Amino acid sequence: MTSIAGRVAVVTGGASGIGRGIAEQLIAEGATVVIADVQQDALDQTAAEIGAVGIRVDVTDPESVEALAAEVMERFGSVGILVNNAGVGPLARIADLKLADWKWLIDVNLWGVIHGVTTFLPLLQANADGGHIVNTGSMASFAPMAGGGAYAVTKYGVAALTEALALELAEDGSPVHATLLAPGTVRTNIKTSTRNRPAGAEGALEDVDISEGVASGLRWIDPIDAGRIVTRAIRNDDLYALTHPDWWNIVEVRQTAIREAFVKYPAGSES
Repeated sequence: MTSIAGRVAVVTGGASGIGRGIAEQLIAEGATVVIADVQQDALDQTAAEIGAVGIRVDVTDPESVEALAAEVMERFGSVGILVNNAGVGPLARIADLKLADWKWLIDVNLWGVIHGVTTFLPLLQANADGGHIVNTGSMASFAPMAGGGAYAVTKYGVAALTEALALELAEDGSPVHATLLAPGTVRTNIKTSTRNRPAGAEGALEDVDISEGVASGLRWIDPIDAGRIVTRAIRNDDLYALTHPDWWNIVEVRQTAIREAFVKYPAGSES
């Protein structure tokens, strides 16, 4: 996408954190931005502060996402950029997780992205000049950590969905492109995401402020910095948008283990 100016963009999870940072940068580059979020108060406040249109959405509900798309099309007539950013990130060890924990994380982090892609992709494909889909994964899309296994499962899924979508769009010669945003440590309120857990979904997942723990010594960035990285990726039609390329050593550990397994178990070594 050579230019973001004049495009209509929809950003889920746009009331705060990375979503707000992306929305602000899209506006700075001339886009008309719709932020969608499950938190009505925060949505209204952010929309007023940054000059966006706010529409409430529950990404776990496909009918809610469809209603969002219908309202955007009614008001603006088209949509050129979709950012599936809504997500939650509480942590727990796998042995401690309840089924309710798994369901909530997968419903928000993975089904939310699936609902967005399924609903908006036909609208982007209808544009003569195409469009762009950004799906927010995580560095956990490439390398899980102990205590964050369920979160990593959802973010691996987002990575696989985005990569497969990009392959299919390229194969079809589509003018629509896809990007996986894989943020590292960004100053957001994801550490309080259990505030949005629906009634009846209580489990073992807990909010953990990693800025005071294992990640206290890591490089932290602001959401607007993530926003600038995303808009650059959109303009360049990049598949990956990384906020922390200096974390390659973490990803490389897994890649090295996989490569060693290919050497250890060569073809014909079954017996």
